[in-house]
Amino acid sequence: MDDLYWMKRALEQAALAGDEVPVGAVLVKDGVELAADHNRREQFMQPFAHAEMLVMEAGAKALNTRRLTGCTLYVTLEPCPMCAGAMIMAGLSRCVFGAFDSRYGCCGSLYALPLDERFTHRVQLTGGLLEEEAARLLDAFFARQRASL
Repeated sequence: MDDLYWMKRALEQAALAGDEVPVGAVLVKDGVELAADHNRREQFMQPFAHAEMLVMEAGAKALNTRRLTGCTLYVTLEPCPMCAGAMIMAGLSRCVFGAFDSRYGCCGSLYALPLDERFTHRVQLTGGLLEEEAARLLDAFFARQRASL
């Protein structure tokens, strides 16, 4: 299984988001899926329930460690500052994302937080995988939101 396979899994998760912003994520280690989820901020009434945070937490529990060394996070939207910071703090090895986020993206768009040499850990970043598919989900969601106003 390769990056394309796992990003398609993340897109499947994003499609399940319902009334949430359609962002999906999958955490993988050694070709094994540790966790998969989508945004649940509205459902859980929690500002931190981003897809990335949910799968990193579930993955840490599955591995019985706080360290996500050797893990790759696949996410349909470029991680925000909170999620990018959590990736560093968890010791994540790699993040692959779909759509770039010009408003909040901190893995290359506004800033590349996980690559900042001032931190003792850096996360390998790959952006733009299945970007059009991820952007279509987001565009359709926000078009529905605007239409319902």
